[in-house]
Amino acid sequence: MTTSSCRSWKTAKQVRFGLGWRSRCVSALPPALSAVEQAPSWAGGGQAVMFDCNEAEKLKRDLPLLDYLKRFHWTSRRVGSGQEYVGLCLLHSETHPSFYVNVAKDLFFCHGCGCGGDLIRFVQIYFKLSFRDSVAHLRKESAQVADDRDLLGDTVAFYQYQLPRHEEALDYLRKRGLRDPGLIRHLGLGYAPGGSLRDHLLSVCGHRFDRLVSLGLTNRHGRDCLFRRIIFPCLNQDRIVNLYGRSIGPPPPHRFLPRAKGGLVAWETLRNAPTVILVEGLFDLAALWQTGFCNTTSALGCHLTAEQFSQLCDDPKRTIFIAFDSDANAAGLHAASKLALELEKAGLQSRIVRLPDGHDPNSFFISGATADDFRRCLERAGGL
Repeated sequence: MTTSSCRSWKTAKQVRFGLGWRSRCVSALPPALSAVEQAPSWAGGGQAVMFDCNEAEKLKRDLPLLDYLKRFHWTSRRVGSGQEYVGLCLLHSETHPSFYVNVAKDLFFCHGCGCGGDLIRFVQIYFKLSFRDSVAHLRKESAQVADDRDLLGDTVAFYQYQLPRHEEALDYLRKRGLRDPGLIRHLGLGYAPGGSLRDHLLSVCGHRFDRLVSLGLTNRHGRDCLFRRIIFPCLNQDRIVNLYGRSIGPPPPHRFLPRAKGGLVAWETLRNAPTVILVEGLFDLAALWQTGFCNTTSALGCHLTAEQFSQLCDDPKRTIFIAFDSDANAAGLHAASKLALELEKAGLQSRIVRLPDGHDPNSFFISGATADDFRRCLERAGGL
């Protein structure tokens, strides 16, 4: 990617963060059921049922299998190429893990009981439902997901409205080296000043207070849980799945909402890049984008989720440059080395970028480093 393309922040993608979020969601709703499809033989004798194949695919997109299994407190470990996870089977009693989930294919298979299939098949077996009733069950859960998505969208729009109206937030961004208004808009950044989120979401947007509490937006007293934080919307296929709050000062810590944090930042625009720079933090990403390294993504932390690792592994020819923090306690280097080993096992090439002691990419540029300085760090990057 070139610097010029990196500077073209004003794209159609910016509308995803705007006040028209709800209308965009409405226009994206699936079409009405319009076809009589033959259900699979395991759906109940192969009878004809009213079923839209497009709806089934949408349900599975809205409810990824691995995320859905976590609702049952399923714990797993990554195995093989990094695309698969294994844990104890939820469908029969066992002591040795034999239940595998392939993240890329969104399928499961248990070597113990022989059951396998997709999300709908899992619901059928677990709840002992027919194919039709399984779809209906997931439809209700998906509707709640859609309602929560609207709530998150309205919350982000509120925070974005607040950002330019609070000098303490703008001053914090300037101190972190983020000065490009176009980039701030492109990232969808906002600010949580505290005090008025609940009233806005209840009175203006019509949301229910119990959902605000359930999603972790407010506590049971109505106080904004992300108070005094820069807000970054975490996306998955252009849909808000979480909010990351970066504290602008002590004592509030950085915080996610209590839900899956989503995939790698801006992955939809990077997935075809032959080389990718992976950083920990949001401001590391912003610093590199501003200096022309637009093949940079962030995991918003040094520990990747199953989804994020799967994204890195979706092209075996890709080379990953891991540019984590050079902490005094070597935590960043340790995490980078561990990730590099996992990527090597998955068949990918990786390089560990070593910055000067005590620096992350953001502080490196704030201290006066140039794009050429960072490029030299990339050239010196080595493997394990």
